[in-house]
Amino acid sequence: MAEEPLLVEIAEGVATLTLNRPERLNAFTTALHEALATALDRASRETAIRAVLITGAGRGFCAGQDLAERKPVPGQGPRDLGQSLERYYNPLIRRLRDLEKPVVAAVNGVAAGAGAGLAFACDIVIAAQSASFIEAFSRIGLVPDAGNTWFLPRLAGSARAMAVALTGEAVPAVQAAAWGLIWKAVPDDALMTEARSLAARLAQGPTRALGLAKRALNRSSANDLDAQLDLERDLQREAGLGEDYHEGVAAFLEKRPARFSGR
Repeated sequence: MAEEPLLVEIAEGVATLTLNRPERLNAFTTALHEALATALDRASRETAIRAVLITGAGRGFCAGQDLAERKPVPGQGPRDLGQSLERYYNPLIRRLRDLEKPVVAAVNGVAAGAGAGLAFACDIVIAAQSASFIEAFSRIGLVPDAGNTWFLPRLAGSARAMAVALTGEAVPAVQAAAWGLIWKAVPDDALMTEARSLAARLAQGPTRALGLAKRALNRSSANDLDAQLDLERDLQREAGLGEDYHEGVAAFLEKRPARFSGR
């Protein structure tokens, strides 16, 4: 019986999603895409899940598309790769950005191609110091996808984005942190401890407000200042009507830890 392509563990409000194709460096297949879609839809729907942690099994985070699924079929013409993006990759990136709950990526090894896009689509990225990020598309005559052409210039600047995309050179995790591509790089043996601790802390926080903050930040690049100020007003109004705001104020005044419910 084949191993499940995605392992899902839910504990203390955190859904930990482990890409589970270690023999292929967790490269994407149709089955892995479908499992991720199901897990992220569940995370969006279930109030008991208040944060998501994504990592990879074995020595890699995600090597991008499994090219074994892209082998030419005798008698058929070239594949339309745009269909794969439309059906699987683009919905995946949108699910991650639209999920109004914190998403942490723990990058434990190489994140290549769409695997890099998967990491960059998460809200907070922690990487092992031995990890690296590779825009491998130019090595096989393709264009960066999975959101990479959107994330790279916004995170690292246009000059670095262009060089990384065109050369296909690996960016070590420590350099990625210095460039602002990720939040931080940590010693390999501390990665999962730090990532789990962060995800658990976020899950115990005011997750409704965190989701609204995520929405505001995601929209900021497309808004001018006036539109963003209006959005902040509307989202703050929504947050102020929530139970977590009242709990937070009460806890502050009573000098005790807040007990947030995510509502």
